[in-house]
Amino acid sequence: MSIMTSIPDLSRNRFPVRRMDFDFAETKQYWFNNDAGLTHFMTALSALFPVGERFFVDSVRAVRKNPKIADNFDLQAQISAFIGQEAMHSKEHHALNMHAGEFGYKDIEWMEAFTATVLSARKILTPFAPIEMIDLAATCALEHFTALLAEQVLNNPKFQSMMADDPVMLKLWLWHCVEETEHKAVAYDVYKNIYGTDKGSAYVLRVVGILMATTLILGTQSYFTARLLKKDGKLAPKYWLKVANTFYGINGLFIKAIPHFLDYFKPSFHPNDHDTIHLLSVWKRNLSLSEYKPS
Repeated sequence: MSIMTSIPDLSRNRFPVRRMDFDFAETKQYWFNNDAGLTHFMTALSALFPVGERFFVDSVRAVRKNPKIADNFDLQAQISAFIGQEAMHSKEHHALNMHAGEFGYKDIEWMEAFTATVLSARKILTPFAPIEMIDLAATCALEHFTALLAEQVLNNPKFQSMMADDPVMLKLWLWHCVEETEHKAVAYDVYKNIYGTDKGSAYVLRVVGILMATTLILGTQSYFTARLLKKDGKLAPKYWLKVANTFYGINGLFIKAIPHFLDYFKPSFHPNDHDTIHLLSVWKRNLSLSEYKPS
């Protein structure tokens, strides 16, 4: 008599590291809808990524040998892919930022470095928790923020059309959105397995993390946008109004993401509560992005 055993399909939790090498040589100064304000808003966002993505990598890498997850083969595989994807995001956005510098925006290098100073604000929490736990909570919060915006971008044809004149930039941002959506649960699952997420200090820290992260991201990114506009002599209301309407207006990306953002405060929250399997399938096919292949 043979005994049939059920082997779980872990591949559904996996994603590949895609090696990208975008060429920005043909990218115009105002590539986003031919608008200075919108372009600088996206450039300011990009300025956060090189250091920010490395911070995500370091925070997860610092705890991956914790006994509570060291033998979790599936999660360890996801961590490895997460590290690879984030490293690639850091590389490509740094290249984009250096291209922006060719138009005279030399502040972009300062902005990248200043991001590390912004992230150091988390250290005010060290009297209350170990730095490894604080860093991971911050990563969970920032990953939630980027994932919910990524989902909005992937679901918004009008926003995509505003980048359509530059196929390289369009693919860069859509590729980044796909991968942020793919790995949105990795840091959270690491945090959950090691510290828990729904009660006590672990819950409080992740809530404080999302409040601090949101304030720091929006404040810093707006400041960066203002510096870039000032360099152009375009620090004027008409440019800010278009930015505000696109991102913070009634139908703006940030406003539409508020319900998803607020879900993070639920003790029972998990990133996969928002099912994006079909969305990812569509965009990976549209962008001809590789799928995970079991070895």
